[in-house]
Amino acid sequence: MDKIRNFCIIAHIDHGKSTLADRLLEYTKTIQVTSGQMLDDMDLERERGITIKSHAIQMEHEYEGTKYVLNLIDTPGHVDFSYEVSRSIAACEGALLIVDSTQGVQAQTISNLYMAIDNNLEIIPVINKIDMPNAMPEEVEDEIIDLIGCERSDIIRASGKTGEGVPEILKAIIERVPSPKGNPKEPLQALIFDSIFNSFRGIITLVKITNGSIKKGDKVKFVQTGMEYDADEVGVLKMEMKPKSELSTGEVGYIISGIKNAREVKVGDTVTHLEHPCAKAIEGFQVVKPMVFAGLYPIDPNDYENLRASLEKLQLNDASLTFSPESSQALGFGFRCGFLGLLHMEIIQERLDREFNMDVITTVPNVSYMVYDKLGESKEVHNPSGLPEPTMIEHIEEPYIKASIITSSEYIGPIMTLCLDKRGELISQNYVSGNRLELIFMIPLGEIVIDFYDKLKSISKGYASFDYHIDSFRPSKLAKLDILLNGEPVDALSTLTHESNAVNFGRRMCEKLKELIPRQQFDIAIQAAIGGKIVARETVKQVRKDVTAKCYGGDVSVNVNFWKNKRKVRSA
Repeated sequence: MDKIRNFCIIAHIDHGKSTLADRLLEYTKTIQVTSGQMLDDMDLERERGITIKSHAIQMEHEYEGTKYVLNLIDTPGHVDFSYEVSRSIAACEGALLIVDSTQGVQAQTISNLYMAIDNNLEIIPVINKIDMPNAMPEEVEDEIIDLIGCERSDIIRASGKTGEGVPEILKAIIERVPSPKGNPKEPLQALIFDSIFNSFRGIITLVKITNGSIKKGDKVKFVQTGMEYDADEVGVLKMEMKPKSELSTGEVGYIISGIKNAREVKVGDTVTHLEHPCAKAIEGFQVVKPMVFAGLYPIDPNDYENLRASLEKLQLNDASLTFSPESSQALGFGFRCGFLGLLHMEIIQERLDREFNMDVITTVPNVSYMVYDKLGESKEVHNPSGLPEPTMIEHIEEPYIKASIITSSEYIGPIMTLCLDKRGELISQNYVSGNRLELIFMIPLGEIVIDFYDKLKSISKGYASFDYHIDSFRPSKLAKLDILLNGEPVDALSTLTHESNAVNFGRRMCEKLKELIPRQQFDIAIQAAIGGKIVARETVKQVRKDVTAKCYGGDVSVNVNFWKNKRKVRSA
């Protein structure tokens, strides 16, 4: 056990953590990097240049004549995938804190750092991209020292592109990250921190052995679900799975038990032996609640069951995705899905299309609200169609987030205007270093799910970083906005919005629908209504036959005479 080191990499998006991870794998001769990024192996990850999934891989490194086993878990950097980071942190004893030398400390860096500190991880600060011409390592070192209170000599300067600093990072991991704690003689206790679906071998569970050991062929039990299985194969993860006869205390590896049903595996569950079970389950990490909800409906109604199976398989390696069946008069049967954010929703749609060939329709994204009725009861509502009658509602509470925005001082004005327009409330502003400062706002979650992040990046020319967490629910004056087509409400387009935004939002919806709905043989009235009051209207004009098309050219009197004769015929 004293030769094992489990560590993860945490950083803000696009700070070069996956490239640096590849250099670590290359230096330890775990893989031969050929092209692109080896750990980010999904097409979507390579196209967008972001990490979506946590990736676990084992390295072996000889240091001062002793061979060490290093288990690395590379994590995403975008705020929408913070749950992946929390799962990785639960399986580690140390963390590499990567900070871009050209950008400095960013919002998600701080968020993930606090998460690692709460889990008592040993932090190794690394400044990446020092080979860049606009690198400012001294300023970034000052920021890191202010942030975690370390010594300047503790900070490692590195470059994922050139490989500079990689030997120093490996040395720091071995010397500073503690070995796993646990007792090999106690009953088996293994934490499930991830799972993978394989069409041929079923569900592969990724585990960290906390106590005891597991051998191939052992009978095991999943504590939360109570299900019993045979461990058909156990092993460790290199770039591919490498079978072993036994996994012992402190190791990170996988178990294959031929599980076919996705509901039988829960991330955070404990695996133990059937005959000699552990006394209690491991206290797993807290399940993150989804924040953004939208309906997913198959374009072909016959694909409903296929969509359910696809979502179950996606949920295996993305435990933050939740879904439940729902139906719509306009769209038929589908699922109400919960996501951590808009990027998360976009990635799920892309993965459904690419990995499962599912074409889906997505409804307007919204958030969950607490509705209190006049009987004193409350319920959580994810869909506007689930609201009680207006006469029964006492008041509605909406979720507020505590948003952290780090930016340079030149963009403070436009950013504050944007946040205040979104009904934000400034809590504090603190200088991080030099001319960079952190703004803390309380903003309703419903205001940021549509276009807030895009606008923030636009007005700050891409420099502002954004991170948030849910703070509380607060009473608010909300209105249910219905969209009517020829007088009939379309439930899939209904949304809850603040009274001050309702008219503008309804007008924009009507204008957008007018562009999208094709013309018919009759007029189509598009209306936005709050209760019985129409607040906006557009009309898609009917297709009319151009009866004067043949009367082109010549004098205008030809057309005039044509219409006179037409009217005489009609009156007759």
